[in-house]
Amino acid sequence: MSGQIVGGALAPHPPHLIYAENPPQNEPTAECGWETLRWGYERLRRDLAQHEIDAIVVLSPHWQTYIGWHMLGVPHFASKSVDPIFPNLFRYSYELDVDVELARGICQAGAEAGLVTKMMENPDFRVDYGTIVSCHLVNPTWDIPIVSISSCRSTAFYSVEVMQEQAIALGQATRKAILESGKKVLLLASNSLSHRHFVTESAVPEDMSKEHITHHGQYLWDMRVIEMMKQGRTREIVDIMPEFTTQAITETDAGAFTWMLSAMDFPTAGAEVYGYGTVIGTGNVVAAWLGEAANG
Repeated sequence: MSGQIVGGALAPHPPHLIYAENPPQNEPTAECGWETLRWGYERLRRDLAQHEIDAIVVLSPHWQTYIGWHMLGVPHFASKSVDPIFPNLFRYSYELDVDVELARGICQAGAEAGLVTKMMENPDFRVDYGTIVSCHLVNPTWDIPIVSISSCRSTAFYSVEVMQEQAIALGQATRKAILESGKKVLLLASNSLSHRHFVTESAVPEDMSKEHITHHGQYLWDMRVIEMMKQGRTREIVDIMPEFTTQAITETDAGAFTWMLSAMDFPTAGAEVYGYGTVIGTGNVVAAWLGEAANG
């Protein structure tokens, strides 16, 4: 049986969103906060519940590798993740299962496409918080195995354009591996849009009277890209990605968004936008292509 991509979601990972929801895995507690994004994730979860999902594949900007793309290759991880910038908000005890078979398939398909790929088989590896936050917000029960892919930092060593080329190739390899796996898979691009954030924190982090986009130019860029997502102009999004990444200081520099669009064969259907909001000045959108919309 042929595998299937059941959906692809832009799933930003501000740890503030988990902090505000007070799940049992996280030590700090909040009063409230960032409801527009949290309620957007709630609506996304309701729609995802209508689909059978065998595995979740996520690419995170916060697992940074400087030689190639790496995939988790250990069946089970359990540890504590502490955000290095916001340890006061995110001290999260995680436990997760990995679909090692699918990870190996993506790793092999990437290598066959000429990319440098490697399985990460250290059982003591600490899973990055970008992976954890996105996966928790999409599936807080953690009852679906994941595949986590690192970000090969081609933007840092070469250019945004080189990163886009690599991410497109990895997306095509990911698609090939999923179709050959026979599994129904959800893709997550774990990144914000504009990413120029505040340099000081409010006395009460969840005080929403202090929350706003860092500057209007970022907002205009975010709205432009979101409108293109709603119109299904995904190839155009990738075309302007270098300029967007540079001008709005976006997390798209890690390649996750381009990788996901490529794996879905650049969908022409419009994305469902579940919510847009700011977190410490950054622009974040929860959006997805599900079902037929996720397949070209």
